[in-house]
This record gives sequence, C-alpha cells and structure tokens, in this order.
Amino acid sequence: MGGNGDRRPRNKLRMKNPICRRMPRFALPIIKQHCRISLRNHQQKHRGKSKCLRNRLKMLRVEMEEISEEQRQIKEGQRQVREKFEGIELECDQLRKETNLIIQQSLSTQIRLAFMFQILKARENQELDKAAKLTVSLRELIARENQKP
Repeated sequence: MGGNGDRRPRNKLRMKNPICRRMPRFALPIIKQHCRISLRNHQQKHRGKSKCLRNRLKMLRVEMEEISEEQRQIKEGQRQVREKFEGIELECDQLRKETNLIIQQSLSTQIRLAFMFQILKARENQELDKAAKLTVSLRELIARENQKP
C-alpha cells in the first residue's frame, strides 16, 4: 500500500473534486463556456446579487442624504443657539452695567443724605460754622458728581 505500484492517490481530497485533481475540494468550480444552462444560471444568480447590491447601495445613499440633512439641521440649530446665547450675554453685560450704575447712585445718595442730616443736626445745635462747612462740602460733592460723564 502506498508504494509506487499502487495507483491510489494519497490525498483523498483531490479525488473528491471531479473538476480538477490538483485543486482542493473547497475551491470554486470552473464554469465551462460550452454549458449554456449552468452559465445562464450563474449569470442570473450574479444579476440577482448585483441587483440586491445596487438596491442596498441606493438605500445607503438615501440614508447618507438623510444623515447629511440631519447634520445640516443640527448645525443650523447650534448656530441659532450660539446667536441666542451671545444675545443673552450682551443683555447680561448691559444689566451688570446698569446695576453698577444704580449701586453708585445709591451710594452717592446715601452720602448726600448723611451730609444733609449732619447739617440739620448742626443747625439744631446752633453750630452754624460746622453747618456752613458741611454745606460747602456737600456742594463740592454734588459738583464733582455732575462733572463725571
């Protein structure tokens, strides 16, 4: 067995593939040109696969277009949100400035009221020279505040 006299093949896989003795059994079969029926069947199968592939490609293109549209809408939404946010920031800055101005005006009013109260107390106590000095100081304070832009 297995010697030169035996004509049995040593590799059983080669014998099981009737198309080619050298190719393993799992190789693709060669389609012969003279066999019209198998060629037609092969072409029909290939057309069916390519048609399925074309349909799948069309679906993928449609999905890609939808995704592109969604991305464009998201980008537009982000732009609108950015614009609104910038508008809110500007409003916030304006409110901060107005608040600071109101605080300064309030402090100035409190200082003037304190001067006026001291002037009234000085007059009540008959300290007219002190009342005169406080009145001059109050006028200077008001003049400085009016000079500020």
